[in-house]
Amino acid sequence: MKMKIIVAAMLAASVMHGALAQDNKYPQPTAAMQAIIDKDTRRKFGDAPEDAGPLAKDLSPALTEKDIDRALRKVADWQLKRTMEYTDQIWTAAVLYAGFMAASDATGDRKYRDAMEKLSKGFNWTLRGGQYPDADNIAIGQMYLELYLQDKSPEKIAELRKHLDEGINLKTLRPGDERLPWWWCDALFMAPPVWVKMWQATGEQKYVDYVHEQWQKTYDLLYDQEEHLYARDASYKTKREPNGKKIFWSRGEGWVMAGLARTLEVLPKDDPKRPFYAQQLREMSAKLASIQNANGEWHAGLLDPQTWPLAETSGAALIVYGMAYGVNAGYLDGKTYRPVIEKAWKGLLTHVYEDGRLGGIQQTGAEPAYYRPSSSYNYGIGGYLLAASELKKMVKK
Repeated sequence: MKMKIIVAAMLAASVMHGALAQDNKYPQPTAAMQAIIDKDTRRKFGDAPEDAGPLAKDLSPALTEKDIDRALRKVADWQLKRTMEYTDQIWTAAVLYAGFMAASDATGDRKYRDAMEKLSKGFNWTLRGGQYPDADNIAIGQMYLELYLQDKSPEKIAELRKHLDEGINLKTLRPGDERLPWWWCDALFMAPPVWVKMWQATGEQKYVDYVHEQWQKTYDLLYDQEEHLYARDASYKTKREPNGKKIFWSRGEGWVMAGLARTLEVLPKDDPKRPFYAQQLREMSAKLASIQNANGEWHAGLLDPQTWPLAETSGAALIVYGMAYGVNAGYLDGKTYRPVIEKAWKGLLTHVYEDGRLGGIQQTGAEPAYYRPSSSYNYGIGGYLLAASELKKMVKK
C-alpha cells in the first residue's frame, strides 16, 4: 500500500510538472538569459527544447539500492552517449566526469569508468587555461587523480601536478589579477578536491596546507555568518532579491556543499582543520533544510521563491549529495536529515523524463535565472550522479 501511495504521488507530481511546462505557466527567460541558454547549447553543454517528451513513469523514489540504481542508470546512460559525442575539458564537463566516476563505483559497472579513461587519454591528461589554470580549469583533475589512484601511471597527473606546484606560491588568482585564487564560491567544488586528492596521490602535506589557507580566505570573504550560506562572490554581498532578501543561489550553495563533502572525504582523518569544514557542513545543511519547499525542492533564488518559482535541480542534487555524505560520515544526524534527503530525492525524480533526460537545470551563470522545465546541462547531471551514488551508500548503512 505504501509503495502504491508513493508511485501515485510521483505520477501526480509528473502530471503537474508536465502541465506547467505545456501551459508555460512560469517566468520566461529574459533576452540576456536566453542568450546564455543559446550559448550553452552551441557549446554542447546541453539544451532546453520546448518539448522534451513525457516524464518518466518507471522510477520509484523509494530509498532502496535497486530503485536508486535504476534512477541513476537511467540518467547516466542517456547522458553518456551525448558526452562521448561532444568531449571537452571545461568545468561543466569536468563535473559530469566526477559524477560518472562515482556512478561506476556505485553500480559496479565499469563502462562509465572506462569511458572516462578513454576521454582522459584523448585529452592526453592535459588541462585548459594556459600557464595559470584557475579552479574551473583544474576541475578535470578530480577525474585524472581518481584514475591515477586506481592505476598509478605517472603521466596521468604529471601536467596537473606541475600546474599545482607552480600555483602553490601564488597569493592571488594569477599575476596581474589581485582576486583570491578561489574568489567565487563555485571554486570550492572545482579546486579543493583536486588539491586534497593530490595529497592522497603523493603524500605531500603542502597540497592540504594550500587548501586550508585558501578555503579560509574564501570563507572569510564570502560566508554569511547570519544566514550560514555563501555569497556567490563579493559583489553579491550587497545585492538583494526583489523581495529585499539577500541573494543566495541554489547552485552556488550546492557547489560548496558538494565541495565540503569531497574535501572531507579525502582529508587526513587527524587533520586539525577538519572541524572547520564539518561545522560549515552542519550549519549550511541546517539552513538549507529549513528552506526546503513542500515538494522537497529548492528554488534558484533560495530566499525568494516567489520570484523564482521553478524548482532548480542542479543545486538540489549537489545539496542532496552533501547532506547524504554528512549522514554517511556521521557529521549530520540521520534521524533529522534522512527525511530531508528522502523528500529531496523524490522531488528530483519528478524532473526525469522518459528517455532519461534530467530537466530543471539552470543554464550557466552566477545568479538565479529563468529557464525551461526541460532545461538539461551536463554539470547538473554530474551533481545528480554524485547524489545518487552517495544515496546508495546511505541505504547500505
